[in-house]
Amino acid sequence: MAGSTNKTVHDIFQSMENGPAATSSTATAQAWLDHHSRSLGLFIDGKFVRPADRQTRSLADSKGGDVCNTVCAVQDDVSQCASSAVSGYKAWSGLSCYNRAKVLLRLVSVLGQHSKCVSELCELCEASCSPSSLVRLLQYYSSWAQLRDTLITSWTPLGVVAVVVSDDCSLYSLMLKVVPALAMGNSVIVVPGRSTAPPALLLAQLFMSAGLPAGALNVLTGSDMLLGAKVAQNPSISYVTYSGNKQDGVMLCKAAAGMGVPISVSPCIGATCPIIIFESADIDSAVDGVLETAFKKKKEVNWVLCVQENVLERVVARLKLRMAGMKCVGLASDADRVQVDAAVQGAQQQGATLVQSCAAPPSGALYPPTVLCGAAPSSSFVVSPAPGPLLPLMSFRSNTEAVTLGNHSPHGLAASIWTEDLTLALETAKRLSVGSVWVNSHSVSDPCMPVSGHKDSGTCTDGGQEGLYQFLHSSCSSSPPLPRSSPVSMDYTKFGTAASPAIIPDDSDAASAPKSYLQFVGGKACKSESGCTVAVQPPGGGSVLAYCPDGGRKDVRNAVEAAIKVQPGWMKKSPSARAQSLYSLAKGLEAKRRDIALSINVQTGLSMDEAEKEVDLSSARLNDWAAYCDKVQGGTLPVPQSGSALSLPEALGVVGLVLPDKNALLSMVTLLGAAVATGNAVIMVPSQKNPLPVLAFVQVLQSSDLPAGLVNVISGSRDQLTVALATHSVIKAIWYWGSAEGCQYLQHTCTSPLKTLRLFCQEERDGGKDWTQSHPTLLEEMWRNAVQWKSVWIPTA
Repeated sequence: MAGSTNKTVHDIFQSMENGPAATSSTATAQAWLDHHSRSLGLFIDGKFVRPADRQTRSLADSKGGDVCNTVCAVQDDVSQCASSAVSGYKAWSGLSCYNRAKVLLRLVSVLGQHSKCVSELCELCEASCSPSSLVRLLQYYSSWAQLRDTLITSWTPLGVVAVVVSDDCSLYSLMLKVVPALAMGNSVIVVPGRSTAPPALLLAQLFMSAGLPAGALNVLTGSDMLLGAKVAQNPSISYVTYSGNKQDGVMLCKAAAGMGVPISVSPCIGATCPIIIFESADIDSAVDGVLETAFKKKKEVNWVLCVQENVLERVVARLKLRMAGMKCVGLASDADRVQVDAAVQGAQQQGATLVQSCAAPPSGALYPPTVLCGAAPSSSFVVSPAPGPLLPLMSFRSNTEAVTLGNHSPHGLAASIWTEDLTLALETAKRLSVGSVWVNSHSVSDPCMPVSGHKDSGTCTDGGQEGLYQFLHSSCSSSPPLPRSSPVSMDYTKFGTAASPAIIPDDSDAASAPKSYLQFVGGKACKSESGCTVAVQPPGGGSVLAYCPDGGRKDVRNAVEAAIKVQPGWMKKSPSARAQSLYSLAKGLEAKRRDIALSINVQTGLSMDEAEKEVDLSSARLNDWAAYCDKVQGGTLPVPQSGSALSLPEALGVVGLVLPDKNALLSMVTLLGAAVATGNAVIMVPSQKNPLPVLAFVQVLQSSDLPAGLVNVISGSRDQLTVALATHSVIKAIWYWGSAEGCQYLQHTCTSPLKTLRLFCQEERDGGKDWTQSHPTLLEEMWRNAVQWKSVWIPTA
């Protein structure tokens, strides 16, 4: 073309002007640390505070260089922080949902301006978290902040929430608790670990610049988990939630036992998770996924590779090919190298063969990626994995055997399934006892996906809409929260040993003797294993009303054995089938209306009219739960990535119920209905004060079509039976109405394995909550207490 000039791409780029120079808003992490003289104080009441005469804790980078120092808070700092958080809660919760959402959205913009600083600081401190994941987290929960009063009605914020994490926890796991707590209107006190402390302090400063009220977010740094216990002991704290390794979580639970504050634990570090490769998998993609996730320098979980026998040789050959030339992985210390060497040596002695990328160096904190082929589920290097790049490999024949291997671990955090058969993938995902399942992928996370550890991997749900409810309190709660108090001095080994005096009634004059009730175990009415009974007297004392069995540890053992046999089949029943069984149970209660009402009348002294009214309310409540069975069942999730995600509520398993004194029948059917409707089996301990209505209900259970062993009733000493429930490893959850000492015992004891606790201290002055109220939120709260969540991620092309 006339007048045209031919310019190369190089010429065009050379003629372009440079962009504007970086401004102060894009300051680097080094500049931010230098601004604070590399000595970071506490963040209290919207500003940095550096009290005098405090010890400090140093943080080093991966090369051993000093990053900064953080202050170790003491009790006075905790008190000052709690006072600030209370004031911050009043200001933050007083804002409208719209204004709280605006603050969180404004933070998205602020975070974008300072993304470079946040990213560099996370990398420097080895607190892996990308600014983009934080932006997605804020965007997701800002919308829930906007919709709280619209979609989550009759729920109110708890108050001051403490978020505690261990030294090895990631920043994302920390913020996955902080952001939803703020979105629901709570104020938050963060107790970060060593690596997350500097990024948490930076983010707190950015939150303030976005308009968060002073005191709504505070950060206390310390030297160990004892600081988290000091925060939990403060009477201003309404709830404590923990994320990290299990050892620190157990320490926190034991230290805070008896303080009257509920604690939830998410042990996301150190869990053993399976990678399952079926014969129908794309082997190349599966091996690539294994190598991506199993040999990270800083791995949060221990992976176990399970391969179907038909493709075992192909997988091993592909592993050898792909691992060739991979570099050694750095270990945390020389001590870790000693553990790795011992684990590899022990594996070889047990017959395992090694697949390594290269020969292991003779010494030093380096080790090559290693696959231990020929492992067994009971192998020591599988049960207690060593730190480092070791991957045990086991083989299986059938799909059922794959699920058995996947469920062998006491942990239930996550699993990765590789198969091109979608039906097989979904069937396996439902049968695995884990909280997250990734199909043909691994380690996919998004704020809309609930993260709920099963078995020994957690007692709460983080992420998604389901993760919001741990930071909310129902205005129609079944019972008031635990009263704040100081722990009592008690010998945990002797709790429950002082049982009520048991007697064997004299049947010589059976016609005039008080009635003897039976307990209900394995679908049969029976006496206790001890053969002894306990006399039941009226509230004001006097002559014996009846005799009830004096159950103990053996009765609980028999009940659990019966429950675990029937619960999986009950959970697999369709919701409509479970509903029909509950409708039938309600009909059976109506048929025994007069007999049950008489037991209430004899036990409590209520008039027959009032007793019959309670029976009618109980029947109606069972019908409510029957109708509720198929109404809330999870669904698909709005993930931004290319793929589909499912959120599925699942039964907890075997649940122990230590029943309230007040409204003995109505409270029992309310709790029983919640547990059974969601697929659980239950072991109920009737009120020691008013056991007769529940024991009379046994005749209704006998004539029902509920599977034998699904519902068990064991009477006797409340404390003695509480100990038996707490120390049984199969029982997943305990709902307890009892003494302050019992609540403290359960918080201290139910840590290995972890049990989900719902604790309520019965107060003599009011006898507890009025169970006669009927509100949809009451049913929803109990339904959420009776389920655990599973998310399933299915990628698409």
